Amino acid sequence: GLLQVVKQCVRIPVFVLIRPRGGDFLYSDREVEVMKADIRLAKLHGADGVVFGALTEDGRIDTELCTALLAVCRPLPATFHRAFDMVHDPLVALETLISLGFERVLTSGCDSSALEGLSLIKRLAEQVSDALVTMGFFPPGGGITERNLQRILEGSTASEFHCSARSARDSGMKFRNPNVAMGASFSAPEYSIKVADVAKVRTLNAIAKNIL
Repeated sequence: GLLQVVKQCVRIPVFVLIRPRGGDFLYSDREVEVMKADIRLAKLHGADGVVFGALTEDGRIDTELCTALLAVCRPLPATFHRAFDMVHDPLVALETLISLGFERVLTSGCDSSALEGLSLIKRLAEQVSDALVTMGFFPPGGGITERNLQRILEGSTASEFHCSARSARDSGMKFRNPNVAMGASFSAPEYSIKVADVAKVRTLNAIAKNIL
């Protein structure tokens, strides 16, 4: 439903994240079935590309599973997501992704944020040259902002970037039950909604255009 509505509202390419659950990137047979079904449905409803990742128990790229998922994806382009930041050897992993046919990789440089992982991001970008676009994907509160985007783009030589560009919006609920939470204790406050911030997107876009 989200994909259908988004495709009606925008004209830019829309890539769909294929992630059956939170946690690690070692998937069961049932979870693989869900991932394949999600990819088929994403294609059916107009996705322009898909984003997924899978690892083996020893921290390497799961080439067998990725090959199977890529076959379902075709002819859409595929991006390997931030599972990359949990690999045993990022340089070897990157070569594996290139050989498999991924077009992009989302990474914070195997560190908590782009700034901490900047040197590795630059090394990865140099390693792939024009074969792959190295982008940054960062958790809320630790990633790309208007204050650090220029430094990250200039320091990494990346030609694309990824960020949430979000802000919190207070819920419109007038009656609020303080005794009940609809998620885990570490989840967002019950009456605060994360939304895309148009002003942030425009500012980040302007910064990127001046550099790229």
